[in-house]
Amino acid sequence: MSDEIQNRLLSEHLELATIQKRAIAFFVDEMLTSFLFIIIIYDQLQQVSDPEAIVALVQNYTLEYMLIKIIYQTIFVYQYGATLGKMLMKIAVVERDTLDKPRFASALNRSVFRIISESVFYLGFVWAFYTKNRESWHDKTARTLVVNV
Repeated sequence: MSDEIQNRLLSEHLELATIQKRAIAFFVDEMLTSFLFIIIIYDQLQQVSDPEAIVALVQNYTLEYMLIKIIYQTIFVYQYGATLGKMLMKIAVVERDTLDKPRFASALNRSVFRIISESVFYLGFVWAFYTKNRESWHDKTARTLVVNV
């Protein structure tokens, strides 16, 4: 299967994105979603002063933060085939079977499993280091690849 994918990518003049590009895109996206989250809870953050209270406040909004990340990832991958971080790094997500931008179901699946990958000590991301097509868990479940554009 892996060689078949490689051959299809070559025939379409596509190349898999490097782990480094994906890592930088990840960092940019995490900064953007974190900044958005801080804006949303800013009023409440101003009311607490000690570090323990800040940690407790943020923990109270864990589900909301995960939802922000899922919505961000799903919308951008579905609409544009890439998040803002991926656009900055000139990489995109494509469906493995069609090499087109993901359908909504694939984008949502990828976003949800991305959260799961993060929750399990980022093992889903590390997985990409050891697969020929650099597929993380969320790429495997959504049947997607990340390519240079």
